[in-house]
Amino acid sequence: MISVLTAYNKLQGLPMVKYILSKAVCLMAPCFKTIRPWFAELRPGYGRITMKNRRAVRNHLNSAHAVAMCNLCELAGGTTLDVTLPSHLRWIPSGMEVEYLRIAKKDLTGTCVIPAESIKGKGSPPVNVSVTDTKGTEVMRATINMHITERKK
Repeated sequence: MISVLTAYNKLQGLPMVKYILSKAVCLMAPCFKTIRPWFAELRPGYGRITMKNRRAVRNHLNSAHAVAMCNLCELAGGTTLDVTLPSHLRWIPSGMEVEYLRIAKKDLTGTCVIPAESIKGKGSPPVNVSVTDTKGTEVMRATINMHITERKK
């Protein structure tokens, strides 16, 4: 199976690369299709994914729904970890703590930074994701515990 980073790097320079990658990831994990993610940037140690605040992801307060923002966090954290880990390792989330800081009325960006020294192989390192609106205001933050193991051969 081709890795997300390999696909992203191979597609660089092609028209609509971010659109193609966003659609491909949603085919691999359909649960993310609901937020219509857009990969703004992806490289080892860093990922930034955006999500439009449209009717399908809003709650009764006309703001982004908590579950939609959690989906954005899991996608940003998971794909960033995926492109940061050595190819012989795999991950799965084992828990997530979230803080809702502000009402999210605008489009959102989930940003994940993973320092190289925090990845030591197998284990369960925390991955932090910050969600900001178009004004740069942090509306949510999440810490996702990722269970890392060896890939099956």
